[in-house]
Amino acid sequence: MDRLQQLMACRQSYWLDNLTRRKINTGELQKRVTDQGLRGITSNPNTFHKAITKGDDYDTQIKHLLREKRSTIEVYERLVVTDVQTACDILRPVYDETDGGDGFVSLEVSPHLAHDPEGTMEEVRHLWILVDRPNVFIKIPGTAAGVPPIEQMLYEGINVNITLLFSAPRYETVAWAYIKALERRMVENKPVKNVASVASFFLSRIDILVDQLLSHRILPKTRKGTGPYPEALLGKVAIANAKLAYQSFKRIFHGEPWQALERKGARVQRPLWASTSTKNPEYRDVRYVEPLIGPYTINTMPEETIAAFADHGVVQSNSIEADLEEAQQVFQDLETSGVNFNCVTWQLENEGVQKFIEPYDMLMDTLNKKRQQLLDAA
Repeated sequence: MDRLQQLMACRQSYWLDNLTRRKINTGELQKRVTDQGLRGITSNPNTFHKAITKGDDYDTQIKHLLREKRSTIEVYERLVVTDVQTACDILRPVYDETDGGDGFVSLEVSPHLAHDPEGTMEEVRHLWILVDRPNVFIKIPGTAAGVPPIEQMLYEGINVNITLLFSAPRYETVAWAYIKALERRMVENKPVKNVASVASFFLSRIDILVDQLLSHRILPKTRKGTGPYPEALLGKVAIANAKLAYQSFKRIFHGEPWQALERKGARVQRPLWASTSTKNPEYRDVRYVEPLIGPYTINTMPEETIAAFADHGVVQSNSIEADLEEAQQVFQDLETSGVNFNCVTWQLENEGVQKFIEPYDMLMDTLNKKRQQLLDAA
């Protein structure tokens, strides 16, 4: 059994963090699903922007949409929805085989709505209807303003992928929002079995920022005192954070009130590890995969990380629960070193929204230009 298949044996799914029409048209996505055990896929404006600017895969549909007098936003929606629908159909056998437990494709709302609850709900409903597939997730950022829409959309029976999670407390908030949504449905005798949600924890971005802050606190050897030493924490905080969040997951989805929902067929809200490519070349290229293997989890990876793990990854069953005392100590030592993790997560959340806005705006600008070029050539 190859390493990727071994992840499934450990009850972890791996997803691909990149959806493009080229992957669909060449049969690459189908092969990954049927031959390599791929269980899901996510999309985002950044990957769509690269795909649209680097090739002509979308030109025929763009021309057709222009003949229909579509606006730039409408062109974007139709392009993205077409890819998501096709990917959902490719992954539908996985969804059916797992009785709705896996086989999803994620599509996100406009990042400009991250702090607009009403606008978020309006767009989520709109995209859910457009895609019209049971195995689609609509992404909602897990900002404070995103929590009420998350609960309401789940209550309405819309599958939600909650993104931009960096802290265990915020994760616990969105986990309880999921439970509350299902409880509301149960009280009204609405089915809870086919309402799905994942909570996406971002990893490498944490270490990028925390390592930078720790580097400011590393003293010359001539000035060394007693520990803890900041350099001993480099590259450890993201993994420790995920391990502790998984303990929160186990506490929340154990006992009442969850068991009452589970008896009605409800599924746990699975933790999803995102931002798993290793940005620091000094770190192992599967750093955010090997130590985070565990039941009910998902790891969404770019192609490079999937290839690296397939080649030399080490599969340790339930590695997510190893070294928990060390994970707790990491946060104690981080505080002693003068790094406020609450401030870190606040900054990362805001930077995360901006990192979504920038490629989204570039994509709109690219579509505007391509739209004009095609109109001029007509």
